[in-house]
Amino acid sequence: MAEQRAEPLRLGSIAPNFKAETSAGPIDFHEFVGDNWVVFFSHPEDYTPVCTTELGAFAKLEPEFTKRGVKLIGLSANTVDSHNGWIKDIAEVTGGNVKFPIIGDKERKIAYLYDMLDHQDTTNVDSKGIAFTIRSVFVIDPKKVIRTILAYPASTGRNAAEVLRIVDSLQTGDKYKVTTPINWVPGDDVIVHPSVSNEQAKELFPDFRIVKPYLRFTPLAKDKVTGQQ
Repeated sequence: MAEQRAEPLRLGSIAPNFKAETSAGPIDFHEFVGDNWVVFFSHPEDYTPVCTTELGAFAKLEPEFTKRGVKLIGLSANTVDSHNGWIKDIAEVTGGNVKFPIIGDKERKIAYLYDMLDHQDTTNVDSKGIAFTIRSVFVIDPKKVIRTILAYPASTGRNAAEVLRIVDSLQTGDKYKVTTPINWVPGDDVIVHPSVSNEQAKELFPDFRIVKPYLRFTPLAKDKVTGQQ
């Protein structure tokens, strides 16, 4: 069962709620989120090559997401029974032990709710002519707000480390009133948020430096970034 979505999903939208069967049992999505961050990502189909490599990579990185208070949950347009068999293949092929739930969405109800469908590649359909899900990623915060939306074509595997980097950036920005520059990773200098005055910055970031009036950098200790919630 899924809510009806009246408007397109955008950054800042509340993630629509739904109930679903998963490889780890039935869930209510908002209850699953609880007070956590969540990375919700979709896959075109079980027992496919790119999806297998992706789920293995996310499974290996799950401890790092857990340190940051992040739950992982996947979706694939097949049944839960199919997922349970596929999980064994993923472990055999990649060495990644998938412990997070994978939603069964053979009818694409949740995929439609989250607009995870492929409208570009008309050949990417199942035997009934129903569009498969593309590789969507939603980063959702504890208030159920969508903070990031990524969409990859079915032919292109994602970068799991980049999803983790996005989480680090969002959590760091929320906690320290900063933004992160291109290619930022924990330990790099961050940018003082434009809403913070120079006077405030002197108190918050004693080592900040002004490059331009609109561009101010400051270091943050790496241990203040990773592992936070």
